[in-house]
Amino acid sequence: MTPPRSSRTPAAAPCCAEYAAVSRRGLLTGALALAGTSTVVGSAVVRASAATVTPAASVLVVLSMRGAADGLSLVVPHADPTYYLARPNIAIPSDRLLAKDGQFGLHPELESMLPLWNAGKVAAVHATGLPAPNRSHFAAMEEVEDANPGSTTRVGWLNRLIGTDSDRSPLQGFNMGEGAPPASLYGPEDVMGAGDLDRVQVAGADQWDHDGGRRRSLEAMWKKDGSTLGRAIRSTFSAVDAFAPVHETSDVPANGATYPDSDLGRAMSAVARVVRGDVGVEVITVDQGDWDMHSDLGTVEWGRMNRNARELAGSISAFFTDLGPLGDKVTLVALSEFGRRVVENANYGLDHGYGNAMFLAGAGVKGGTYYGTWPGLSEDLDSDLLVTTDYRSVLSEVVASRFGASTSTVFPGFQREHVGVMQGQ
Repeated sequence: MTPPRSSRTPAAAPCCAEYAAVSRRGLLTGALALAGTSTVVGSAVVRASAATVTPAASVLVVLSMRGAADGLSLVVPHADPTYYLARPNIAIPSDRLLAKDGQFGLHPELESMLPLWNAGKVAAVHATGLPAPNRSHFAAMEEVEDANPGSTTRVGWLNRLIGTDSDRSPLQGFNMGEGAPPASLYGPEDVMGAGDLDRVQVAGADQWDHDGGRRRSLEAMWKKDGSTLGRAIRSTFSAVDAFAPVHETSDVPANGATYPDSDLGRAMSAVARVVRGDVGVEVITVDQGDWDMHSDLGTVEWGRMNRNARELAGSISAFFTDLGPLGDKVTLVALSEFGRRVVENANYGLDHGYGNAMFLAGAGVKGGTYYGTWPGLSEDLDSDLLVTTDYRSVLSEVVASRFGASTSTVFPGFQREHVGVMQGQ
């Protein structure tokens, strides 16, 4: 099949106006932005009080596929005939799918993740999502990351998670990126973010400051200041010092790992350095944009989905190869704010939908199989994949299995249902 003209110019592939505005906030490569009582020191963003370092027993990496990834392309329901009727041009042929069972198969460009899948380290949960449809990127992101519908307070579920223990280090929660931290990290617990690990330093304390005078001057200026800013600055000094072991890690991937030459690949390589530094980081967020494929999602032969799926799988695979035995304490969750419509549009793309698929990888995951209750598809123009598993039930199993935390604290008012994707759940 010959691709449409627009597909030959990937840079011209459009997304919706709302998502374009969200993207400009900075996804992996965006400008620095702050919220709350954050403090900027070099490239670091610290929302902080005193830092103490306790090595993390478990690490959770939350990879947000911004723009609403199409779960029906990533985890294909090949046994549902409506999938092929609704997508005559962009459906993935059944004989090209990977890891097929009687109902599902993986996109062929996820091949580099297949060894992890076969080793029982990766699983997929289908037909997951919010309890009610929300096709606004911005509103859905907020809702997914707050994970507390109806609340008037803006506190994210990861901030609640790191608040369940007595550790108050801002290094517990870390956003890998230069944009604003995601809403999941917002809240009373202090967190940190950086787009360049090697620039987590006190501004000016560089090669031109030969005797440390810059740092001493700042400490003298702020050491007796009792204001919020003064406390934050002193905390920043402490956090930057505590982060030093990460600087000492090599930026060359270990164990022969090769990351894709992409923003996501570089971000996951940096996340691996944070884990190796072992400075007490328990939750790490990574945002990847460019999943808003109203056009040029493409076919099995060409298109943006092929590229994104390849980068996603390559980055996850390289990440766990890079970590080696350290991967035994790291769990990765990949999710998106909502899914896309069942029926393809006229531009080899898909419009905003509802239900989606989630991937889980690493520690505690009962992988190598698919989870969730399949609702069946319908072919009406406005049809969505319905949600049969609230995404909070999946996350609750991660929280309980890996952190032993109270799921009622992390997800207030929510009664989780059994999914079975995590050990001990």
